[in-house]
Amino acid sequence: MLLGIWGASAVAMSLGWAWQQHSRNAGIVDVLWSAGLGASAITLAILGEGAGAPRIALAVLAGVWSIRLAIHLAHRVLSEPEDGRYAHLRAHWRGDGVKFFLFFQLQAALIPLFSLPFYAVARNPLPGISSWLVLGVVIWCATITGEAVADRQLATFRADPAHRGMTCRRGMWRYSRHPNYFFEWLHWFAYVALAIGSPAFALAVAGPVVMYVFLRWLSGIPYTEAQALRSRGEDYRDYQRTTPMLFPWFPRPSPRPIA
Repeated sequence: MLLGIWGASAVAMSLGWAWQQHSRNAGIVDVLWSAGLGASAITLAILGEGAGAPRIALAVLAGVWSIRLAIHLAHRVLSEPEDGRYAHLRAHWRGDGVKFFLFFQLQAALIPLFSLPFYAVARNPLPGISSWLVLGVVIWCATITGEAVADRQLATFRADPAHRGMTCRRGMWRYSRHPNYFFEWLHWFAYVALAIGSPAFALAVAGPVVMYVFLRWLSGIPYTEAQALRSRGEDYRDYQRTTPMLFPWFPRPSPRPIA
């Protein structure tokens, strides 16, 4: 099943690559990645060998998560210029279509990797509405709500032209430089709870571990902060000095006044 998901993801990413060649906006890769994960979860839930309750929970929870994130990202892609991270890559690669194609295919290969927790849940034989299933739903509701609120707070801040070149320090963004990433990471623990009792439970644990590695060191925070430093300079450096990177906590006093 995972090989089939990889193949379907590769086709979808190829179409996305062709679209960005015309639109010059590679942000579509994020939309396809989140939508692909949701489609993968639903597919595994339908074809899985586990009990009905965890499979239904998987399809609903991962499906809704995917749709919300894909719509949020698609709105940004269609209404804003290309994300600065991808614009920087485009300039660095001098618009090389082959390099962008390989980049899109790398994202396709990551979809089955991040689908491993879904596979574990789909094989869970634990029937009925167990306490672990309830816990998974509670974790999912809390984290998706937190991520949606953080996204809305940032979108509202960015929508005001007076904030151009400034860093959002409002709401959740006062206590973490990446509250959306924080809740996104926590969200994967919902599938750990849903997979308790599965013979493939260890694969579910890989979800939050792999997501943390990618967010912390590979494709999330490093690229986002590099772009923030390019676009906001000293204002963002001050934000880095005063505000925790991922895990929310009270900010330290700023060594300089903030307008």
